[in-house]
Amino acid sequence: MRTSHTLLLRLRHDPHFDFTKTEVEFVDRGAPGDRSSVGGDKIVLLEQGWMEIEWENRPKFIPFHRIRRITYDGTIMWEKSDDPKPEA
Repeated sequence: MRTSHTLLLRLRHDPHFDFTKTEVEFVDRGAPGDRSSVGGDKIVLLEQGWMEIEWENRPKFIPFHRIRRITYDGTIMWEKSDDPKPEA
């Protein structure tokens, strides 16, 4: 299973993709519906556990576990299920 981090690295570094066409939706407490999104042109760094984005003229750090959806050129490439894990 591909992780959000792995997919974002591929979209950024693979010459077949234009990273500016990437959109990342993430949990953002306090935002309308507790969700925000950012385009690839605003993603500054992709680190192991988080990404840094340019947000309202300042850096903002988003842990990868808060990412809910990644789209590329309008197509959903990755989506996290909000379904609870089944009990053992």
